[in-house]
Amino acid sequence: MDGIPGGLRTDQQPPMAIPLRHFVLALGFLVVGVGGSTVMTVATLPGLAGLAHLHLLLVGWIAVTIMGAMTQFVPVWSGVTIHSRRLAVAQLWLVTAGLTGFAAALLAGALEWLPVGGALMLAGIWVFVYNVGRTLTRARPFDFTERHFAVALACFGLVAPFGFLLAVDFTTPAFDSVAVSRFEVHLSHATLALFGALLATVVGALFQLEQMFTQAEPDRLDERLLTLEQLCFPAGIGVLALGRGLTIEPVARVGAIALLVGLAAFAIVIGRLLAGATVERSPMIARYWVVVSALLAWIALAAPTWWAEPIAYGSLFGHPDAQRLLLFGVFGFVVIGSLYHIVPFIIWIERYSDRLGFEQVPMIDDLYDDRLERGDFWTTLVGFGGLSAAPLVGLPSVAVTASGVLATIGVALFVINVLLTIHQHGPNGIAGVLSSALESEQESPTAGDGESDLGVSPDR
Repeated sequence: MDGIPGGLRTDQQPPMAIPLRHFVLALGFLVVGVGGSTVMTVATLPGLAGLAHLHLLLVGWIAVTIMGAMTQFVPVWSGVTIHSRRLAVAQLWLVTAGLTGFAAALLAGALEWLPVGGALMLAGIWVFVYNVGRTLTRARPFDFTERHFAVALACFGLVAPFGFLLAVDFTTPAFDSVAVSRFEVHLSHATLALFGALLATVVGALFQLEQMFTQAEPDRLDERLLTLEQLCFPAGIGVLALGRGLTIEPVARVGAIALLVGLAAFAIVIGRLLAGATVERSPMIARYWVVVSALLAWIALAAPTWWAEPIAYGSLFGHPDAQRLLLFGVFGFVVIGSLYHIVPFIIWIERYSDRLGFEQVPMIDDLYDDRLERGDFWTTLVGFGGLSAAPLVGLPSVAVTASGVLATIGVALFVINVLLTIHQHGPNGIAGVLSSALESEQESPTAGDGESDLGVSPDR
């Protein structure tokens, strides 16, 4: 991208350190999660390692990244000031502390401490939902992205208390006096988390980012498919979660079909936009092709499984063996591809945009290392491809181990590239991002009043 994409209100964004701090800590969780995955292929970890690993990736990496991205880009996309910068800071530390304690308790077998970690995560997620939700309510009328963000925020708000109750139930019965069991709450919790909180955010953001990166516009067929998606996907999430929570198989099946039809329509639109791209290869376009392929493959695997057993525990991720395909192929490559633009974009706006026209400045895509980017793309593609295919085609253990090593190397290259970008181009480097920087995070005079820094209501 040679400049600021048209229509974005960068004067509304919070201080650079707030979203970047989310991204840096999320990268830390990614390294721990992928490293743990590699270790688990050759050794047995103590306690409930599998559950800890899943939460480190889904909450620590993907959800924390989403929290930082929404805090940054809801104001930018919607043209409204973030409701509270202090809350945007607090949400990260609450979730980070809670997740760290939660994962440690799972690994150590100290289940009595799970409610403490769960309570901190609940508080952090609710702070995030309140803060971004208050910001989003000032954007009218909602566009495609904003509608999906609203759905995602609602799901985040429900997922957190369900998760807290599940944490409490490890040591103190939490469902004996109600009409639902732990199994049913777990099914609804996982459904709302995976397909509501995470995937609805991905769908909303990906459509917006895709048009920016491809410079392609949806045509009449695309608009019809997007209408179908908006009718089916959000409703499918709610009906599937309800059917699973009540263990009513026909209801869950209807929700599953609606969800898959909506996602298939969306995947076709994204694929058509990629095919119609009028720009050269970029890290985002290359990875979004992987996302579309992985999403279509996951839909094909999930459809017969959800038709037959929509409320079975093994069908939480669709096909029993499709967990890595969804986690890495869809969520992982969306996050990695998007961060290759979001992180340089934030830094460029903060450090270089004011110099444009007065001196020679690097462009957004010049801030990261091209060689590291291509290296991490191919190693993560081969590595995660092998891990995703292993349970489906029965790869030998040596191939699974090799795939895990390649995936770890690819993730390491990606993390190094992003951290180098922050270190070399950020005004205060990584240390400045992680420090409190209270002087830059105080509430602005207009924060929360829906006005721009110039005191003029933003145009929609």
